[in-house]
Amino acid sequence: MEADIKKGHFIHSIIREDVKNNKNDGKVVTRFPPEPNGFLHIGHAKSICLNFKMAQKFNGTCNLRFDDSNPAKEKQIYIDSIKSTVNWLGFEFNSPLFASDYFDKLYHFAIALINKGKAYVCSLTADEIREYRGTLTQTGNDSPFRKRSVEENLDLFTRMKNGEFDEGEHTLRAKIDMESPNINLRDPIIYRVKKASHPRTGDQWCIYPMYDFTHCISDALEGITHSLCSLEFEDHRPLYDWILDELETPCHPQQIEFARMNINFTVLSKRKLQRLVEDNHVEGWDDPRLPTLEGMKRRGYTPESIRNFCEIIGVSKKGSRIDMGLLESCLRDDLNEKSPRVMGVLKPLKVTIENYPDDTSEELIGKNHPQKEEMGTRTISFSKQIYVEQDDFMEDAPKKFFRLSIGREVRLRYAYLITCKDVIKDESGKVIELICTYDPKTKGGNAPDGRKVKGTIHWVDANDCIDAKVNLYDRLFKDENPEQDKQDLIENLNPDSLEELKSCKLEKHLVNAVPEYVYQFERLGYFCLDSRQASKDHFVFNRTVTLRDAWAKFLKKR
Repeated sequence: MEADIKKGHFIHSIIREDVKNNKNDGKVVTRFPPEPNGFLHIGHAKSICLNFKMAQKFNGTCNLRFDDSNPAKEKQIYIDSIKSTVNWLGFEFNSPLFASDYFDKLYHFAIALINKGKAYVCSLTADEIREYRGTLTQTGNDSPFRKRSVEENLDLFTRMKNGEFDEGEHTLRAKIDMESPNINLRDPIIYRVKKASHPRTGDQWCIYPMYDFTHCISDALEGITHSLCSLEFEDHRPLYDWILDELETPCHPQQIEFARMNINFTVLSKRKLQRLVEDNHVEGWDDPRLPTLEGMKRRGYTPESIRNFCEIIGVSKKGSRIDMGLLESCLRDDLNEKSPRVMGVLKPLKVTIENYPDDTSEELIGKNHPQKEEMGTRTISFSKQIYVEQDDFMEDAPKKFFRLSIGREVRLRYAYLITCKDVIKDESGKVIELICTYDPKTKGGNAPDGRKVKGTIHWVDANDCIDAKVNLYDRLFKDENPEQDKQDLIENLNPDSLEELKSCKLEKHLVNAVPEYVYQFERLGYFCLDSRQASKDHFVFNRTVTLRDAWAKFLKKR
């Protein structure tokens, strides 16, 4: 990653030395190996950027490989989403690879371990295996089936493959060391019976390899030179190396671990995200409140902002919790440069300009970006009736309120200076309309007599705008660290994480908006058309991010 490379993070340093010493003939081959049992989230983006960019930096290659050895949880929809998401983030890959491509080879590698006396079929139940394994402070005990002969193990393993046994009846375990201080080396299971149809191989197999067995061999078969993974796999590295050493594979990749990403006010556990989705606490895997990349894309996050975020947080061995505000800051920096400006009124208050000609409208010119002339201009309709924000009017306004109030003058963005003369109220006393006048000599917002007007507000033409629903999103969780085990995930959900505004008025220009293309609604924030809820005749916009970090103020008050 560009920023990290300049800093010389430890993974870059390792690979640079390997290339310098002509290790692996100077080649660099990495891989991004997701399990297709859910949608990718922002934590995966760190691994994607690291693996692909390390390969790019050293003129190598990066494989996209699906570790699809658990058919009970894996689906084609996840495979399709992962491929699309990696491309969306800006990375290209050759034809995706699958662990299931190696099922035949993995089976024969397991037989090779049996023939070497390094694997055996165990008939203990799952509970018994856990009991025999021991604890972190107590060594394990040998399975009573550990001394089965090679011939008996081969026969039982073949029968497992042929579907003669039920799930849980037998497993194939590596024979390593039940007294090892590393619990992962206490005869781990490397194959189990799983009578489930696989998305790619169908019902061809009824035994499936475990992740620890599958992953290292897949790396070796693909010629991976540097197997980069999160720190949780550090204790698995001795098993990774043991399997490859025992099988004497021609390629022995180097596993290197780095700290996973943790962001406050969100969860990055697939299991917990799946619970939110399946129990209908969110709209789906692409709910814009979720940290899934599909959800972030739908909300309006850009690939550039996510890549930049991953570069800034860097790569280290030490875990830390990252402020969500940093991610949003990266997004604002990107959107500020590229998003065209428009006007939208989220909570409309009608304004009648009583001295403006009836049945007349005019076209004003608005800049699409105040600092980028190359982005051009657009025409904005103006007439006798407009909408402004309810928050831009106060009946009893304090002295430093520089927006509309009776007797006060404000500037309409790109239009005229107007003065509020009176209000119309409903039966409850609520102000429902403002009666104003305008100064026709102030077109463009400047007074020819040089009088100073401090307030500038946005607006839309009531006779030439579109009606829309707007979704305002906030943090999904109330607590800064919702992944703590002591907390109930559901009780910690923020009840105000979504506010739906159903009577918004937006500039007519937005009739041509397309999903995921982000606009800045002047003074309000960044918004994009929703890819799921919107239709040709029904406009729904999602707030991507506010103009400023409003959440920081909330944290200071706590």
